[in-house]
Amino acid sequence: MSLRALWIISNEKGQKASIRFSKRFSTVEHRARNLAGSSYVAVPEDSDFLQLLLTELGLSNSNKSYVADRDDCIYRPRSPAVELRLNGIGTLWPVLVLSQGPLILACLPLVDILSEPRPPLANLLSVSQGVTLLAGLQTFLLGSGVKLDSEGLASRVATLPSLLLQVCPLGTPLDTPLAGSHTASTVPTSTVAQKQPAWKTGVYRGRATVNVAVVETVRSMQYGNQSRQDLWDVYGTVTCKCEVEGALPNVTVTLSLPPNGSPLQDILVHPCVTSLDSSILTASSVDNADGSAFSGPYKFPFSPPLEPFRLCSYTSQVPVPPILGSYQLKEEENNLRVSVSLKLHESVRNSFEYCEAHLPFFNRNQMGVVDVKVSSGQVDVSKEKNLLVWGLGQKFPKSREVTLDGKISFTGSSLGPSDPLCTGLTAYIKLYLKVPDTTLSGCCVDQHSVQVYSSAKPRIVTSRELQSKEYFIWNSTGSAPMSSGQVMM
Repeated sequence: MSLRALWIISNEKGQKASIRFSKRFSTVEHRARNLAGSSYVAVPEDSDFLQLLLTELGLSNSNKSYVADRDDCIYRPRSPAVELRLNGIGTLWPVLVLSQGPLILACLPLVDILSEPRPPLANLLSVSQGVTLLAGLQTFLLGSGVKLDSEGLASRVATLPSLLLQVCPLGTPLDTPLAGSHTASTVPTSTVAQKQPAWKTGVYRGRATVNVAVVETVRSMQYGNQSRQDLWDVYGTVTCKCEVEGALPNVTVTLSLPPNGSPLQDILVHPCVTSLDSSILTASSVDNADGSAFSGPYKFPFSPPLEPFRLCSYTSQVPVPPILGSYQLKEEENNLRVSVSLKLHESVRNSFEYCEAHLPFFNRNQMGVVDVKVSSGQVDVSKEKNLLVWGLGQKFPKSREVTLDGKISFTGSSLGPSDPLCTGLTAYIKLYLKVPDTTLSGCCVDQHSVQVYSSAKPRIVTSRELQSKEYFIWNSTGSAPMSSGQVMM
């Protein structure tokens, strides 16, 4: 794996974003030009790259809140890889991005296969190795959970040129596995001295502890209209924090599913994973649309870094979303008749850390009289008087169904916020929820399945949770934005 370019960007709150450090590798760029031929796209100047990246991440100061190439429903973001579109020139892909605190780290790895049709990220070794390099630099610059002052950060940035000469000479990171290589055994032998890899900044000393957290995120677009298909998808991440002694300790984490669980697909693993069953990586939501995907168990042997890291990510084609909703608005003079129904699916654990439904109203005067009744929870009006917040608490009633009905008058003295999309009866509900100790796919990590090859018995901590992101229920009596594409990762 080689890098074409690397950037360190400062994005302090209240200050204009700027590039603190950048490095281009001319020998790698020459290889990229030869590989791409007529489709070659050069790396732009730093100022142009910064503006393109901030726009793609939604961090630019532009007045345009909606960017079609970024925000259209048909666009499928695949974090941490983004694509930057250069008008009239072409596309840079995959630009890998990690963000923490005041810094954004980005790099452009060399992809040595044709970009069209674009291969899955799981098939690109350069993506996993590029993310590992960025994570290592992130830890070097910011430390492990310790906030540096500006002088300390500046001194570390100043050492990057000499550091990259050692760990990434001529754009090729050291101590990374070669393409196609496999580790024959996951248990180290005591007769061979273990070499400290360049990407590992130290060795842990203390009581052995392994934390494994599974977080699934659900997105949904529900229209309440038979002529429009409701859409939803689920993606998950498995995050680990391993405090185990030794230069290259070995840990194995096994993900399991219940008999009726939804198979994991589109799996992308951290490069510290030492070996993997090929059937795990080839399970794709595109190629296995018939549901005949590998259903586990999913074993991940690895030698962990010191800092918390993402062991793997995946998608899962679950049959139903966790909450099905109905939203209807009816115009009555200067009032709106509101009717909402939310039903929690029987397969979802009825115990929330939080669950809220937000009903925003745009292009109208501020709310005057709000006369609504709910079967459960409570309703609050935002101080801007353009948003209803329906707090559903930590539990649905036994029927697993809640309703909101009533009238809202918009007789305020000033106009509320505007939105070019939500005009007339085009409106939505956005759900915010988090459910501990559950996942939609059924994926979990059993404490007894975590194996640590260490002289001391480790403490194993596992957890799982379900959360929402971009969970919309559109008013069925008005128009709603749609795309011919599906909501995907």
